[in-house]
Amino acid sequence: MLKLHRRAFLAAAFILGSAAGALAQDAAVNTDELYAPGQLGERALGEADAPVTIVEYASMSCPHCAAFHETVFADLKAKYIDTGKVRFLFREFPHNNPGYPPAMIARCAPEGRFFEVVDAYFDRQEEWLSSSDIMQAIRGIAKEHGFTDQSFDACTANQALFEALKEGRERGAAFGVQGTPTFFINGKKLQDAPSLANIEKEIEPLL
Repeated sequence: MLKLHRRAFLAAAFILGSAAGALAQDAAVNTDELYAPGQLGERALGEADAPVTIVEYASMSCPHCAAFHETVFADLKAKYIDTGKVRFLFREFPHNNPGYPPAMIARCAPEGRFFEVVDAYFDRQEEWLSSSDIMQAIRGIAKEHGFTDQSFDACTANQALFEALKEGRERGAAFGVQGTPTFFINGKKLQDAPSLANIEKEIEPLL
């Protein structure tokens, strides 16, 4: 019951609390530039030749991002990504200091487990963000996904990784990303709040 209540709360917050990036008025960006991978390479789901590409810019500490991944993403994945219709690119856009360590841990995880780690931090975002010791809470979740104290410390102390995430954030800002989550669908910034229905309105004419 607690999980259902949390999902209902997140869904309501997601609808009522518009994310600035999702509501921006930019029409489109250059897709060659948008799809070019940054320093860290791309983390993607779906077929490379899918007719539709969705780019999400998200912060691991963003409640609206957590709500999207808890209330929308599973249906989007099942209906469009897993069926070869959509390629989904996840781009880190940490909007505050707590957003960096989970993003770093996801990048240090084996590539095939990246989205598993991302999902874990979104699913338990309220838990680790509200902890009296955020880094220890982040560490605890990392250790559930194969990290040791040594590998966790090495990852979160990796200055080159930190700088690369900052560079990725700056690239996102250059595309007009101001808040999270922000979505681009074949280069067009989503104008409405990213519910499944609003995403489908953009996807279906492109299939």
